[in-house]
Amino acid sequence: MTDLFEKHRHIAERHEKMLAAGANAVGLTNDRILSPTRAIIKGRETILAGTNNYMGITFDPDCVAAGQEAIAEFGTGTTGSRIANGTYAMHQELERELAGFLGRKHCIVFTTGYQANLGMLAGLAGPKDTIFLDADSHSSIYDGCTLSGAKLVRFRHNDAADLDKRLSRHDPEGGGRLVVLEGIYSMLGDRAPLDEFVDVKKTHGFQLLLDEAHSFGVLGTNGRGLADEAGLEEHCDFIVGTFSKSVGAIGGFGAGDHPLFETLRYATRPYMFTASPSPASIATSMAAVRKLRVQPERRDRLRGNSERLFEGFRKLGLETGCDVVSPVIAVKCPDEPSTIAMWNALLDAGVYVNIALPPGTPGKLCLLRCSVSAAHTFEDIDRIVELFGEVVASGHGLMAVGA
Repeated sequence: MTDLFEKHRHIAERHEKMLAAGANAVGLTNDRILSPTRAIIKGRETILAGTNNYMGITFDPDCVAAGQEAIAEFGTGTTGSRIANGTYAMHQELERELAGFLGRKHCIVFTTGYQANLGMLAGLAGPKDTIFLDADSHSSIYDGCTLSGAKLVRFRHNDAADLDKRLSRHDPEGGGRLVVLEGIYSMLGDRAPLDEFVDVKKTHGFQLLLDEAHSFGVLGTNGRGLADEAGLEEHCDFIVGTFSKSVGAIGGFGAGDHPLFETLRYATRPYMFTASPSPASIATSMAAVRKLRVQPERRDRLRGNSERLFEGFRKLGLETGCDVVSPVIAVKCPDEPSTIAMWNALLDAGVYVNIALPPGTPGKLCLLRCSVSAAHTFEDIDRIVELFGEVVASGHGLMAVGA
């Protein structure tokens, strides 16, 4: 008999090597969370520089109070799906709030951001359709494509010309064509050249879905994301986003203007067959979205902090994931052992960052990934840079990366 876990043995061996080198880099425990930028880890206060808490809103008093009030009034959970007993008035209120924020006619809230991509992709595309997606797309996008049953065509990362070629060779055979892009890509922090892709859309006439998970609340005059920043919202047929980044909660959403958009509620399994978001999560999300509408200064602080960290790393001679400043700033490392060693040294020095290793990274890169917050002070940013410099100087060899 073949042991079903035999195929995972190499994962266990790889993880054991990581543990032998120090702490558990892919499952670190926060003993206490002190603020959006501080936690107690391994008994000491640590700067958090890898949380995706872009707006620093998780401890906002109004958001916390909204969650507490929702638990007291509506209980801890809904115990049902949206098509059963799980639709509360507050779910619909949040959908209206988001639709208004995004300037869209329709919005559907999902229980997680992951499910938002699964639900939107599986609802929009089917076996007769074709999805064209950027090769560096998030796993939730790939999984949504698989769930849809649609034919999948990858194009080179951020390469509109390559998409154009693939569309030119494609025979739709009566099915629809959906192109999927991301606002800010989560590993390297680069963004889609949306204007170039819109030009291709004008030629080929596909429908476009833009995942704004890491750009919602961050980019644009109104904080709606990359399409807002680029002035191309009218060319994006569907928007997907998450509450676990700028909104500081749990959940996700899909939005659009198509007159049949609401039929997705009865056509997509990740929406139909899961319990609806908890009252506390919906309430905190609603409070946070309202904050984002009226507090552009959060985006201004985030932009300033991101520029400061980016320039600090460049002055150290570190090679970053891309040349465009965003709240996601990744440092390239030579190989897996040195990445793990660097991560442990940084943690011991008092700063937490994300470790990102193949196969979860583009081009099999090994990365130390930072995500900047509006709640960071300039002193926090300078300290992060200082600690990176000290750890590199201690002999971890990152200064030679890209040389």
